[in-house]
Amino acid sequence: MQLTAVIWHDPTGWYCSLNPETGVASQGTTVEEALANLEEATTLFLQECGDFEMPTDRPAIVTSFAVPDID
Repeated sequence: MQLTAVIWHDPTGWYCSLNPETGVASQGTTVEEALANLEEATTLFLQECGDFEMPTDRPAIVTSFAVPDID
């Protein structure tokens, strides 16, 4: 099963990782570690949530949007 990983560098120095299809998130000290941790966490999630099925007729879209700065 191919899933999407969104990874970004947090101001605290960690790399955060998110799988938007399942909502699973993780982190690591490197991009590779954040991705590996996300893969492990997502695998565990899918094992526990046995009835989860990826919609095959609607591929995931990853994009960005802007919001005003908050003081």
